[in-house]
Amino acid sequence: MEASHLAPPVLARRPTPNVAGDGPVSPTGGAIAHFRPLGLREVVLGEGCELGDWQRRNSARTLPHCVEQVRISGGVRNLERVAEGRGQNGPHEGMHFSDSDVYKVVEAAAWDSIRGLCGGVQEFGEEVSALIARAQREDGYLNSWVQGQHPDLAWRDLRWGHELYCAGHLLQAAVAGRRTGSRPDLFTVSSRFFEHLLETFSMSDGDGRLVGVCGHPEVETALVEFYRLTGDVRALQLAIRQVDFRGRADVGLPTSGLLGDSRFPLSYFLHHAPVRERASATGHAVRELYLQAGVVDVAVETHDHELLRASETIWEDLFGSKTYVTGAHGSRHRDESIGDAYELPSDRAYGETCAAIASFQWNWRLLLATGRARYAEAMERVLWNTIAGAVSRNGTGFFYSNALHLRTGHDDADEDSPNHRLGWYGCSCCPPNLARLMASIQAYLLTRDASGLQVHMPFSGTVSTSVPGGAVELTLQTGHPWSGDTDIEVTQCSSTERWDLSLRFPDWASKEGTRIALNGEHVEASWDGSYITVSRHWRPGDRLQVSSSMPVLVLRPHWRVDAVRDCVAVQRGPLVHCLEADDLGEGAVIEDVVLDGARPLEATYDVPAGLEGYVKVAVHAWGGQIDGPDRQLYAAEDESSLSTKPSRLTFVPYFARGNRVSTAMRVWVSAPSVAGSLGRRSVKTAPGSASSRQHRASTSDGGLKTAGSGMAPSAPIEQTGSS
Repeated sequence: MEASHLAPPVLARRPTPNVAGDGPVSPTGGAIAHFRPLGLREVVLGEGCELGDWQRRNSARTLPHCVEQVRISGGVRNLERVAEGRGQNGPHEGMHFSDSDVYKVVEAAAWDSIRGLCGGVQEFGEEVSALIARAQREDGYLNSWVQGQHPDLAWRDLRWGHELYCAGHLLQAAVAGRRTGSRPDLFTVSSRFFEHLLETFSMSDGDGRLVGVCGHPEVETALVEFYRLTGDVRALQLAIRQVDFRGRADVGLPTSGLLGDSRFPLSYFLHHAPVRERASATGHAVRELYLQAGVVDVAVETHDHELLRASETIWEDLFGSKTYVTGAHGSRHRDESIGDAYELPSDRAYGETCAAIASFQWNWRLLLATGRARYAEAMERVLWNTIAGAVSRNGTGFFYSNALHLRTGHDDADEDSPNHRLGWYGCSCCPPNLARLMASIQAYLLTRDASGLQVHMPFSGTVSTSVPGGAVELTLQTGHPWSGDTDIEVTQCSSTERWDLSLRFPDWASKEGTRIALNGEHVEASWDGSYITVSRHWRPGDRLQVSSSMPVLVLRPHWRVDAVRDCVAVQRGPLVHCLEADDLGEGAVIEDVVLDGARPLEATYDVPAGLEGYVKVAVHAWGGQIDGPDRQLYAAEDESSLSTKPSRLTFVPYFARGNRVSTAMRVWVSAPSVAGSLGRRSVKTAPGSASSRQHRASTSDGGLKTAGSGMAPSAPIEQTGSS
């Protein structure tokens, strides 16, 4: 056996806890850390703002809905049968890993408990925690499918069994319960299960225990967080072993043959090559992204810079050529997997919601470890497009996959790609994953370091935390994601030292269109990379205002993305937009729309009917509907035989799609007048974006046009690069 990469001195020490960082990700005091997260209670999201209202909708609608559905779908009943000793009296309900959905709902309830839970959710947490304890075997093992259906298969189907995957979600639920003080009873169960894992899986070379990894990574990051909570270095050691064993030729991935078939290669399970030797993102998208989150967790706690670089190498490949403009990942329905470079079909985009959440979590860990703003950019893109769009405006409908094009007449029968969000799924991993992320979203917005505070994603709310020399209270107001204005007021400050207040400068903004004021007066700020920083002796009443214009961007794909060649996408601020059939004329077909790239696009408060109150800003453009004779599927004549009927187009934010009657939708719209000039235009590549060509089309100040204001005169589209 190859020796572990963990140095003995690290194993011998107990970590220094990050006392304030009591959220989902809390690196220890000795970890590699450019930034430190704030505590869950140090940030409170405001009412009447997008992120705060989304979190409150999650508390009031999404979480209670998930509680109800894990009961109805059988997840709770599976555990009940095992707890009562009658597991084999009936079939297992739902997926064989249904325990994980129950654990994720319990975790979401724990994070949400700091704001107060409604009665049904509180009762659910108490009931299920007691139920889980009763279902646990004497030796600490816990899995309702194995115990109830195949007790002889424990740890014998690592390829498909998801036993470690479920164990990971149990550990994360217990960590949440312990950090919030809401479910201390669950910690006893998880500790017993953890001891069982130590007795079962190899902890040192030649100890005779099981050498293996889970076919679905997830336990790695859970073990590291368990270590961060408890200081038990054995949890970190087991996480290291899981990372080091993955992809090794001498480590098997056994299967019983009862759960899955053999058509998927080892790359699907990320077991085709050692983690440190890989250079390409591949396989099942959620598995890859969960694995990378765990890899970063292990790397930062062990000061393993080589391992951290290995994860960043995968990031470079994934975000350089395999990421959708919405931040989604996974271009193949067949195996929910990441495709080849530039294989990004719009209508067959899988873009699983869980992959988007895993991407958000991985990028957060990379941001904390390195301080590189590109990871915050990736978080913002996937949050406000794929994650925000995965849940309906009422909080109880969900997309499992997130296509970028639903064709006219698309069959809604396939659960993999429905026309509208569904209330639940046969494989119900995504809804409870959304619930647990949004219950703790305030823990992912800003950080601290030795110099001060950093705001990575604008939000409205309050912050109460420590800064160099004392403590501070801030009030933040922003129009994000609809406007680029952020106002930060210091309401209390006990520090007498000079400290920095930094705000990330987004990829979609420009320095020329950004104004910075302190107490109403222009101030020269430091522009360090992608952050605007003001350093001073802050006093109560100080007010920092940053205002960036928010022009409409017209994005063009890399020429190797064949699926959307000669097409463009529209983005304003962090929001990618789309066309929906609801906003086209009677009889119009969305596949026949052509955008007029020679005429400017502009933001407008004139929001389409049915989206009022949910969408605050839309985008107007000029285009046409192809109006030509019926033609053969393949014809010899050129496009000159086709004509277009001029029409005004309305683009709405992608996250708002599917909330109205019609189903046809597309993000990438044909624009031959723009795409045809690709070779003659000089543009820069936007790093970390699947869309590597963009230009701006708007009024010069990025302002909004109100209803009835009319279009601006035709003018050439201004070319810009991207920072």
